[in-house]
Amino acid sequence: MSTSEQKEQKQLIEEIGQVNEERLGLSPLAARIYALLALSSYDGLTFDEIKEFIQASKSSTSVNINVLTQLNHIEYYTKSGDRKRYFRVAKNYHQQALERYNQSLERDITMLDKINTFNKNHFPDKFKQEKSIGSIMQTYIKAQQKLTKDTIKKLADLG
Repeated sequence: MSTSEQKEQKQLIEEIGQVNEERLGLSPLAARIYALLALSSYDGLTFDEIKEFIQASKSSTSVNINVLTQLNHIEYYTKSGDRKRYFRVAKNYHQQALERYNQSLERDITMLDKINTFNKNHFPDKFKQEKSIGSIMQTYIKAQQKLTKDTIKKLADLG
């Protein structure tokens, strides 16, 4: 990899890391490790390669790799005749994340139904005025849910 490609990779790792810190609630180091693995070949990287690239201590790297492994964000495998572990983004991580998101959407739809029913029964004037808001939100969430389910199916088919 050329110096310019390495610089581009490092910058992208920082950007992805910042997003994953916020979105996944990861520590900065864990987020950068995840980003590094997302931008690496599917053969994965060894512990030493990860440690060297992110320039962190052995213990910090180990702790954060263990966290990512326990959260099923990354996985490791070994090669026959090689004692090293190779880390990569978990094959089914995205599918599992979308399944959790789909469950969240289902709860949102149920909650909107309850809100609309309550307002319809107890505050009919409010319901008449705001019915379109609940309807717009339900339409949006159901569309998100359909897209999510379609994407889960595509990921499962890759299998």
